[in-house]
Amino acid sequence: MRFLPDNLEIEVGEAETILEVASRAGITLRGACGGDGTCGRCLVVLREGAVRDRGGDIVAEPGAVVRACHSFPVGDPVIEVPETSRLREHQVLAEEEEAGILQAGAETTTGPADPLLRRVRVSLAPPEPGETPDDWGRLQAELARVTGMAVRADVDVLRELPAALREKNWAVTVDLGLDEAGSGAGIVMVQAGHARVPVYGVAVDLGTTTVVVELVDLEKGRTVGALGTYNRQAAYGDDVISRIIYAGERSGGRRQLQEAVVDTVNTLIDDLRRRHRIDREAIRLAVCAGNPTMSHLFLGVDPAFIRLEPYAPAANFWPPCRAGELGLVIHPRAPVHVLPGVASYLGGDVTGGVTASGCGAGGEIVLYVDVGTNGEMVLGDGDWLVGCSCSAGPAFEGSGISCGMRATDGAIEWLGVTPGGFEVICRTIGGERPVGICGSGLIAALAGLVRAGVVDRAGRFAAELETPRLRRTESETEFVLAWARETGHGKDVVLTGADIQNLLRAKAAVYAGIRSMLAAVGLEQDQIVRILIAGGFGRFLPLRDAVAIGMLPDVPLERYAYVGNASLRGARAALLSGRRLAGIGETARKITYLELGDETRFMDEFMSAMFIPHTDLDLFPSVQGEWAQ
Repeated sequence: MRFLPDNLEIEVGEAETILEVASRAGITLRGACGGDGTCGRCLVVLREGAVRDRGGDIVAEPGAVVRACHSFPVGDPVIEVPETSRLREHQVLAEEEEAGILQAGAETTTGPADPLLRRVRVSLAPPEPGETPDDWGRLQAELARVTGMAVRADVDVLRELPAALREKNWAVTVDLGLDEAGSGAGIVMVQAGHARVPVYGVAVDLGTTTVVVELVDLEKGRTVGALGTYNRQAAYGDDVISRIIYAGERSGGRRQLQEAVVDTVNTLIDDLRRRHRIDREAIRLAVCAGNPTMSHLFLGVDPAFIRLEPYAPAANFWPPCRAGELGLVIHPRAPVHVLPGVASYLGGDVTGGVTASGCGAGGEIVLYVDVGTNGEMVLGDGDWLVGCSCSAGPAFEGSGISCGMRATDGAIEWLGVTPGGFEVICRTIGGERPVGICGSGLIAALAGLVRAGVVDRAGRFAAELETPRLRRTESETEFVLAWARETGHGKDVVLTGADIQNLLRAKAAVYAGIRSMLAAVGLEQDQIVRILIAGGFGRFLPLRDAVAIGMLPDVPLERYAYVGNASLRGARAALLSGRRLAGIGETARKITYLELGDETRFMDEFMSAMFIPHTDLDLFPSVQGEWAQ
């Protein structure tokens, strides 16, 4: 198969879909439905040859537009992948700028106190004639004396040991991967001589939408660099449920998803290595943080039962494995730790983030919120913690919205609307002409439309509005955010009535989750001392608008704080410290999980939150007068 305009050729099998072939070729297509053929985002153009659809019909007409997820090659087809069907780079939070968050290039004063990977330099006395000691026994005894730990080695290490000991007159450097409890360690590598070259680790944020990798000098505790990109699993579905279904119902689906996320991580690691001229085997430790579904898929574990009652994950606490087993492009014996989770929809990204951000550490009542496809929240004062996860749906990621898109160049990220809806002022990512609208833009749009009198508190367009931007078709009513002459693709960018209802459901789920947690512990929202907003989406969240539409509690804005990519910070903290890794485990054990699907309270709260900002305006005193219409 040949792909245009990339001019890439790749050998294919007749049982592979164009979607799967494109992924192998490094072309990630858009997809929201997990290969069901219902979203229409992976459309490609047949230029030469033929394809077969799932029903067996042959399509051979040049110029025919087909669904990549439902089309199989016949012969040697030539496929054009239009720009609108490609998943492009979007805003990814890789390096933090906020005070109190270690920036790339910043260095701790003392380095890690109890590193998860420990470098030990020892010198053994050469064996005397007549002695019968073995090399491993002598090294093991010396390491136990120096470290106070029982040290293990596998056969791969023993194959390299005799030559390494003798090359530099019995002086060696040993890299030890420590157990979480710190009572034992396994040898990752033995080097001849007392090595002074740096040893590195990677902290990985395994997001549903984006993946971020941070490269860290383990001895100095210094961040060398960080990079992020979209998760290549997105070709198989926008959200975790569609990916779980794909993994279980498609032949080889779980393998494809595991390879897709590992390839994403490897691409970032390779880019970092090249930029900083680091050999792959110098990276000898990895710590990964992800939601439960991402953790399962990264490790190649069946996630099917996460979505089936009683919603049981295969594990919350994952045993460490080796990089070579997963296919990571670092030292093959490097330990890989996956941060522990709490339940089926509350994972290591949250436990790591909660711990790293100091949620409740001062005894204050703190609310931690990370909003993406799911809304994941933890409430507590440190002595107690309660957590929940609500399905916000993919609206905040731009999916399920007629002109929705991820946060890439050309996405509307903020807008303002004049009274009556006659004029719209847009700000786009990258300053490009608008081509769609992302999550932050949607929140700003809804707030702006209500303020302008275009949308009422129930999320309906005003009936008598006469602005030309409001159009009624046979099946739908839509509001034009940007005219075709103003856009980058020559088509109107619109927001429909159905889009607004999708957004209402998403914001209602988040607020209902918060209200359900407060009710479970007998608190009111004004008793929350601090609200910590985490994640890449949170970085660009228009906070005042999010409160105005009823997505977040109406408390003084100074109580809100943005804590950045706390998931990555948690992974980095664990990378540098076995004590911190153990602390994340303690957080996971401490959180009481509230299963919202079993709560009638949640559904009641959800229905009340389906108004703007809420049916109970007393919960939103700062906007009560503005919205009282």
